[in-house]
Amino acid sequence: MKSKLDLDFRKVERARKLAVNIADGVQNFVAGRTTVSVERAVCRLMGIDGVDSYGVPLPNIVVEHLASRNLLQEGASYCIANAMMKTGLSPQRIAEEISAGRLDLLSMNYSGEEEVYGFLEPFAQRAIEKIRDRRFEREALIERLGEGPRPYLYVIVATGNIYEDVVQARAAVSQGADIVAVIRSTGQSLLDYVPYGPTTEGFGGTYATQENFRIMRTALDEMGEKVGKYIRLCNYCSGLCMPEIAAMGAMERLDVMLNDALYGILFRDINMQRTLIDQFFSRVINGFAGVIINTGEDNYLTTADAYQEAHTVLASQFINERLALIAGIPEEQMGLGHAFEMDPDIENGFLYELAQAQMSREIFPKAPLKYMPPTKFMTGNIFKGYVQDALFNVVSIWTNQGIQLLGMLTEAIHTPFMGDRYLAIENAKYIFNNMRALGDEVVFKKDGIIHARANQVLDQAIELLTEIEEDGLFRALERGVFAGVRRPVEGGKGLSGVVLKGERYRNPFLEKMLGGSYI
Repeated sequence: MKSKLDLDFRKVERARKLAVNIADGVQNFVAGRTTVSVERAVCRLMGIDGVDSYGVPLPNIVVEHLASRNLLQEGASYCIANAMMKTGLSPQRIAEEISAGRLDLLSMNYSGEEEVYGFLEPFAQRAIEKIRDRRFEREALIERLGEGPRPYLYVIVATGNIYEDVVQARAAVSQGADIVAVIRSTGQSLLDYVPYGPTTEGFGGTYATQENFRIMRTALDEMGEKVGKYIRLCNYCSGLCMPEIAAMGAMERLDVMLNDALYGILFRDINMQRTLIDQFFSRVINGFAGVIINTGEDNYLTTADAYQEAHTVLASQFINERLALIAGIPEEQMGLGHAFEMDPDIENGFLYELAQAQMSREIFPKAPLKYMPPTKFMTGNIFKGYVQDALFNVVSIWTNQGIQLLGMLTEAIHTPFMGDRYLAIENAKYIFNNMRALGDEVVFKKDGIIHARANQVLDQAIELLTEIEEDGLFRALERGVFAGVRRPVEGGKGLSGVVLKGERYRNPFLEKMLGGSYI
C-alpha cells in the first residue's frame, strides 16, 4: 500500500531482517529442547485427560513419571506409543495404570524409533484430523452466518463463575459484541497444571479449563444462531501451560488466544527459556487450528511511558511477527498488540496515538491488529473516561484496526457491569458507523506532526532491534529493553521444566501441524 505517513519501506525491510536474525537465534535454542508443558500437551493430544482421586491431572502424572524415570528427554510420544505397542492399552488407560502404580514405563522393553513412531502414526493422524475438523466447523459457520465487520467488538467477562460468565456473554452478544474473552482467574498463568472441569470460584476471572471452554463455546454458538453472526471465543494460553491450553482450545474450537512470546517473561516472571520453548509449540497448534493469536505489546505501556517507549512496541511487534511465522502462523492470524496509553495531558497526544496506530497498520497490513483501550490514565472519573474511550474508538476506525478491546468507563473502579459493557458497545458502534470511511477520505500533512512521529518511532525501533540482534534476545531481556523490566536468563519460574531432547525424541504432532524445518 502507499504510505500515508511517507514511511521508507526500505527501513521496514531492514527492521524485518533484524527481527529474522533475532528470532532465528531464539529458534536455534528452542529446537533442541522440550518442556514439561510441551510434553503434557502431547499427552492431551494423544487423548489423556482427567484427574486422579486427589485432583491431580493425569497429563501431569504421566510427565512427572517420565521425568522421575529419566525418560522425559525421549519424549512422551515415544514412551507412550511404545507402551501402547507392548500392552495393547490406550493412552488414557496407560495414564490410569501409571497413576495407580501398576505400570512403570522404565521397566518396559523399548523398540526402535522407526517401529514405535510408525505404530503411533495413525493415532497421531486421528488427533490432527479432529483439530482440523474443528477448524472446518468454524469456517463453515462463518460462511453460513457471516460475522461482524472489523474492527471486531471485543469484550470481556470475568465473574469467576463459568455459568455467570455465560449469562454475561449472552447479554454482550445481544448488545453487539463480536468476540467474547473469558478472563482467567488471577494467578492461573503461574500454575504448572491445568485445572479440570467446570469451575465457579475464580478470583478476578474464571479458570481456563477444557470444560469451561466447551460450556462457553456452546453458549456462543447458540447466541450466534440467534443474532445471525458467528461469535468468536477468546481465552489465554500464556503462562506455564501455554501448549496445553492451546491444545485444549484447538479441540474446543476457540477462535482467539492471547499468545505472546514475551508477556510471561516480563509480567509474570516466568523463565525466558521455558517461555520461548513453550510459545513455539503453542503457536504451532494455534496456527494449525486457525486461531488468531493476540500479542501483548500493549502491556509495555502500563509500566513504561507511551511517548518515550513507543518504539519498543514496534520492535516487539516485529519480533513477535517473525516468531509467529516460524511457527506457521500466517499474517492473517496475527493480532499484534498495541494500546491507546498516551498521557492525556500531553499536548497533541491524540496525534501521536494516531501516528502509532496508522504506522502499525501500514507496516503489518494483513494482520488483524489488536488495539487496547486506555487503562493507565483512567482515573475513576467516568465522564472523562467515556471521552477517552471515544477518542480511542476514533483512532481505531480511522486506521482500520482489526480487534477492538472496548474500553470501559468504569476502568479502575470495578469489573464491568453489564450496563458498563452496553455503553462501551454503544459508543464504539456509534463512532464506527459514523466514521467508517474516514481513513479513506483524510490524508496527513506532509512533514507534519503525525508524519514526523511515525518516522521517529520507526527509526528508534530499528536502533533497538540492532542492539537486540547484537546481544541476542536472552541478553536483551536481561538488560530490560522491554517495559523497563529486567529478567535473568536462569531466573524466574519454570526453568526446572526445561529438558534437552534425547536422540529418540520426536513430536509427531508438531511435525504434522507445521511441516517445516524448525523441528
